[in-house]
Amino acid sequence: MIRRLFYLSLGALLTLWVMRRLQALHPNHVARRTVGGAASMLGRVRDFTSDALGEAAEREIELRAHFGLDNPESND
Repeated sequence: MIRRLFYLSLGALLTLWVMRRLQALHPNHVARRTVGGAASMLGRVRDFTSDALGEAAEREIELRAHFGLDNPESND
């Protein structure tokens, strides 16, 4: 009798677990997670791009000052 109760409860728990997993795979849920992940990735790419462009502009200013490229008289 105890064994039957154990397997009955185990089956019920497995059924609940499988049902929750299947509901998580519903197309609406998958699409929502995909859109959220893509939006997050796009934000990180934008941040990286703006940081990289800012650093490149600073370095260009440093190099121009070092080699005197901003001075029009030195372009003879």
